Amino acid sequence: MSVPVFEEFVPEADCGCAGCAGERRAHALGRPVRAGGHPAAHGARRALVLVTAAGAVLGTGGTGLAAAVEPTGAAGGAPSADRASDSGNPQGNQEPLHGRGAGSGPAPASASRSVSMSASRSVSMSASATASGVIQAATRSSVPSLSPRTTTRTAILDRAEKWVTAKVPYAMDRYWNDGYRQDCSGYISMAWNLPANEWTGSLTRFADRISRADLQPGDILLFHNPASPTSGSHVTIFGGWTDASHTSYLAYEQTKPGTRKRTTPMAYWQDADRYVAYRYKGLTGGGGAGGTGGGAAATAFPGAGKFGPGTDNAHVTRLGKLLVARGGGSFYRQGPGPRWTEADRRATEAFQRAQGWTGAAADGLPGPRTWSLLVTGQGRDIGGSSGPDGSSGSASAFPGRGSFRPGQSSAYVEKLGKQLVKRGFGKHYTSGPGPRWTEADRRNVESFQRAQGWRGAAADGYPGPETWRRLFR
Repeated sequence: MSVPVFEEFVPEADCGCAGCAGERRAHALGRPVRAGGHPAAHGARRALVLVTAAGAVLGTGGTGLAAAVEPTGAAGGAPSADRASDSGNPQGNQEPLHGRGAGSGPAPASASRSVSMSASRSVSMSASATASGVIQAATRSSVPSLSPRTTTRTAILDRAEKWVTAKVPYAMDRYWNDGYRQDCSGYISMAWNLPANEWTGSLTRFADRISRADLQPGDILLFHNPASPTSGSHVTIFGGWTDASHTSYLAYEQTKPGTRKRTTPMAYWQDADRYVAYRYKGLTGGGGAGGTGGGAAATAFPGAGKFGPGTDNAHVTRLGKLLVARGGGSFYRQGPGPRWTEADRRATEAFQRAQGWTGAAADGLPGPRTWSLLVTGQGRDIGGSSGPDGSSGSASAFPGRGSFRPGQSSAYVEKLGKQLVKRGFGKHYTSGPGPRWTEADRRNVESFQRAQGWRGAAADGYPGPETWRRLFR
């Protein structure tokens, strides 16, 4: 399968649309925010231009207004349109919605002349106001608020789906009828209902970084290449896992030839290890993650008394189904059903151990934390390996981090080594593998972890639940 090609928005030198004109005007007034400029200072400079415009209208008429609103370069010529050479960045800055105001209804994408006339009338009216009023209006219009609009995961995916249905063509210099730019970052701006078109270097202002294990529908996976933003930078919307091993997901993305959603390897076809997971700051509880059902009531822990020997209720059935979805199906010969069985206990224990819990925290009886991870789709799935003796019976859970440390010797270490060799990660063995943990084991595990795109502490050479699960899946 060919790798999709994607680019970021670059404003045209001779384009008269409101978006490109606004961006050229913003650049002429000072350094862009992402290049080190401050939003407040940038807004203040634009405010001064409008104050000058107001004075020009009151004193000399419309000619002065036109000159002030469309500022010239330092040498008195036309505004610089070559923003790539001016800013050192070949992508477009953040820009207002095209053909419509933030928060207003859609306007035709070809309405640049009417937009310009409307803008002129608006500024003319502002000229009759006080200077301080003009400054306040200019500051509000030039610096979009970073207070995120509230939305839900369902709303994000619904907005994303509209472009999929419409098959919006990919274009870095065109805008859909909702005002958003038709490239990957414009698509995220639209899905998150942002007040302006953002780019891959600014979307993080509206989001919090999360781990990939915590991804839920409506979150994004973002790769921004600051050294060369047009070389690989891309962003997708996470639509949910497509397999129990969490190695692929449903990606909503804007790429050539147009908007699409498809099963995609985690995190992407190329530069997979460089994609970072983010969550929109304005999320509210309504329309939660897929699989959670009807909001807080559906995710609330029903109480420890609903589980354990002798219990018989719908919560036990739901627990069993959640465990099966997370890799616990091998523990059930039939069901799951409403009556608590040993299969429920064993499957629950396996899930708890997959989180790295031991002792009373992995007793096979669900508590609030176990329940929360299951109903929200978070945490680690149950491992899919065979037992440490090499038999191919039912799935066995991760044996615990303590089994893989210097000085440890067990069947688990030997089985780990054999599986590494089987998967093509045994180059550091000069003999064995055997039951005693060695530096060769650690280096081979590290190679496997790095092949997953992990770095730092996630690739230290010591297997955890996720390493174990992926190695034996």
